Amino acid sequence: MAKISKKELASEVLKTLYESFPDSDCTLDNDTPERLAIRGILSAQCTDVRVNLTCIDLFSKYPDMADIASSSEEEIGEVIRPCGLHKMKSKAVIAFAKLYVGEWGRVVPNDVTKLMKCPGVGKKIANLIVGEIYGTPALVVDTHCKRVMKRIGITKNDDPLKVEADCCKVFPEDSWIRLGHMAVDLGRTYCIARAPKCDICPLMNICGRKI
Repeated sequence: MAKISKKELASEVLKTLYESFPDSDCTLDNDTPERLAIRGILSAQCTDVRVNLTCIDLFSKYPDMADIASSSEEEIGEVIRPCGLHKMKSKAVIAFAKLYVGEWGRVVPNDVTKLMKCPGVGKKIANLIVGEIYGTPALVVDTHCKRVMKRIGITKNDDPLKVEADCCKVFPEDSWIRLGHMAVDLGRTYCIARAPKCDICPLMNICGRKI
């Protein structure tokens, strides 16, 4: 394959991903903005399936954010224990709930900077929140997305913030939300960390790992 620019590569990648994963979407349950945000916090180093199951119990016991805000870290931690890192995450969940019912006036901000002031909310989760709730163009770079973009040849970086910046330079803004989901699907299905299925991957003819 003749050498092409990164923008041309990105265009080919995007076209193929749209064709291969037409139904890619966020796999966290999204019933209300504030609950999606809590699920996002709990998703760190945990599967979305486990988060969704755990949150059925969490929101059954604490149906309103005020209930969470007034609870102890020990109480919340015990419920969210299946998601791992329960001590750290319980602090973040309570901090988010307090901001939501207090400073934010029960409206999740459409503002990455404001969201990142909450403990436990980094750029990845903030991007997820504004993208899924408000449709604000934002790319969620998780371990799958980072691995995929590095192997394809879009980035050489390991830092998620730098990976995000590299991707946003070459992929159109209106693709960023879907791109994150499609990259996850590709990473889970073909571009697996230890045993990538390169020979049957839809990107096999344009991936930097293969050419």
